[in-house]
Parts: sequence; C-alpha cells; structure tokens
Amino acid sequence: MNFSYTTKETEFRLELRAWLNANVPRGLQPSTLEEEAEYLTAWQRQLFDAGWAAVHWPSEYGGRGASLTEQAIFQEEMARARAPQMMNRVGINLVGPTLIQHGTAAQKDRYLAKILSCEEIWCQLYSEPDAGSDLASLRTRADARGDDFLINGQKVWTSYAQFAAFGILLARTDTKVAKHKGISCLIADMHAPGITIRPLRQITGSAEFSETFFDNVSIPRNSLIGDENAGWRVASTTLAHERGTSFPFKEQVLHRIYADELRDLLTHNSATNDAVTRQRYAARFIEVEIMRLHNCRMMTRLSKGELPGPESSIVKLFWADLTKHMGELSLDANGPASQLAVGDSRVPGNGKWQQRMLWSRCGSIAGGTSEIQRNIIAQRLLGLPRE
Repeated sequence: MNFSYTTKETEFRLELRAWLNANVPRGLQPSTLEEEAEYLTAWQRQLFDAGWAAVHWPSEYGGRGASLTEQAIFQEEMARARAPQMMNRVGINLVGPTLIQHGTAAQKDRYLAKILSCEEIWCQLYSEPDAGSDLASLRTRADARGDDFLINGQKVWTSYAQFAAFGILLARTDTKVAKHKGISCLIADMHAPGITIRPLRQITGSAEFSETFFDNVSIPRNSLIGDENAGWRVASTTLAHERGTSFPFKEQVLHRIYADELRDLLTHNSATNDAVTRQRYAARFIEVEIMRLHNCRMMTRLSKGELPGPESSIVKLFWADLTKHMGELSLDANGPASQLAVGDSRVPGNGKWQQRMLWSRCGSIAGGTSEIQRNIIAQRLLGLPRE
C-alpha cells in the first residue's frame, strides 16, 4: 500500500484546511429539520462561492477536476474540521456525476449549475418497499403516452424529498423483458401534480426520510437520462458514486474523533478503572485503525487504475459493525444516565451518545444491508455458492 501523498495533494490539503479553519460555521445548531435545511443550504452556497462545492466534478462543469485521492482528502478535512454536510449532497455526489456521464447537453446546461449553487435541491427515487437491496425488482411503472411517460408507484427512504425540486427516478418501462433490462431513468419534477410526500419519523426522532407516491404523474420524454430501458446502466453509475471513496474516508476520520471523545467520557466517568472496559475501548481503537488501513488499500488500487472490487463490501460491513460497537460502549459508559432522553438537562453530551447509538442501527441498512455485504463477500471473495 502507498501511504504517501504527492506535493500537489499536500498543497490541496493545506489550502482546504486553511479555508475550513477560517469559514466553518460555529455556535448555534439548528433544532428543526426546516432550520437544518436552511443552515445546510447556506453552508453549501458558501462552499460554492469559494469553489469547494464539488471538487470531483470536471472543471468545465464547475468542479476542480480533483483526483480520487484529492476527493478522499476533501472528505477527511471536512470531517476533521467538523464541517456541516452540504444540503444538496445527493445532487452533487450522485445526480451530477450521473448527468455528466449520461445526460444530454441540454440536461447538463439546465441542471448542473443549479445543483452546485443549491438553487435546486435533488433527491434520489430508487428504493421501494419491496425493492431495496434487490433494486431491480422495482415496480414503479413509467408507461409511454405520446411525448410523456405516466408514472405510478411508490418510493421510500427518500432523503429530503420535502425540500427537493427534482428527483432522479428509476421506473419500469418494459415488463416483458428481464427485470434489469426494462428499467429507465428519468428526471422527476417534485412539484408535479400527482406526487405525494409523507415524511417518515426514524428511531432517532428525525424525519429527513420520506415515502414518495406517484399517481398518474406526467413526465416529458426529454427527461430520460440515457436511453429508454437502459436505466440499469445509468443507475450503476449513480450507485458507484454512492459507494465510492468519499464515504469511507470521511467516516474513518469521524470515528477517530468519536474514539477520542469516547476515551474522554470513559476517563471522566472513571470507567477506565474497569479492566474489561479498557479492553473494549482498546478493541474499538484498533478497529478504527484497521478501517484506515482498509481504506488505504482501496485507494492504492484505485490510484493504479484498478476498479474497486468486492473488497469494498468488507469496508462497508466493517464500518457498520464498528459503528454499533462504539454506540454500545458509549451508552455503557454513561451508566444509568444512558436511559435519559434528548432534551433532559441531566443527559450527558446533550444526548449525542444516545443519538449515535440509535443511528448506528441505520448504518447496517443504508448503502446496502450487512446481510447483502456478507453475501457479496461469501460469493465473490470466498467462492461460496449462492444462498
């Protein structure tokens, strides 16, 4: 593995770190989802004005043409600075690269600039109640009606749907062919008649996810991304960016910060006097370092021009388990106070430990369930038969 950085990559890191040190917002945090959306939108526009909104996009579309390593550095530095996420991260990380690769010239001219500036927020309309990990089983229909498609069906786990202007939508346009071959990808106007959005409240209390229903929604044919019935190829581009290098490198730094905060909590509560607790914390610290080494191996492969293999499933599975382990230890360190709810004046850390523990359960589902990751590892790495 290569652990070194080029002069150019080091200069990129130092430039970004200096800008973040001077500009990351501090102080008051939003208390409602609406305030959060406003807060994250303002932050993205600040990044956009400074040229940091989409470092991995080609320069002709408003990005910096950053390499994979520089993209990973960007995520590391954002995490290290405790910078907020960008509001339009679905648009920047998923939709933009998909349009750049598969969109028409007219679509690129119409949508890309407003994704960067956060003038138009996007959501992802892929998962369905019976088509999550097995996305090709989706049932939402797109029936041709002259120059339009008529959309009927339901999507779920749609992040920030209630704030979105547009959504990238997968729908079935041919029911007579193999399930992977009859899917198309379209641009959906989220304010079109017939769309109903119902927020879903999670175990954490937040409701950034929604169900989205389509009842005879008309979408013009020129909203197709790529060719009709070639949506699986388009979706593969989107999913490749969703599971790319950004996520693991950001989470690696966040978990190192988490580990440092957890050590301070254990020390403050005198939990380090217990030998078993010390061993549990040492195991978590070692796991954070193992995750860093996994990421370095993956980045070395990519830098050599090799494609990410099924090893990326190891990183995802390892991260999901580590997140749960950290959450469990942090609640144990709080003792009886771990049962207090967010908002109680006696709750340690203003409830962040409880929130992290609850959210850790989502980590084994988002981005591909742990069960699916284990199947990939078993079949593609170990050569075991399919279930």
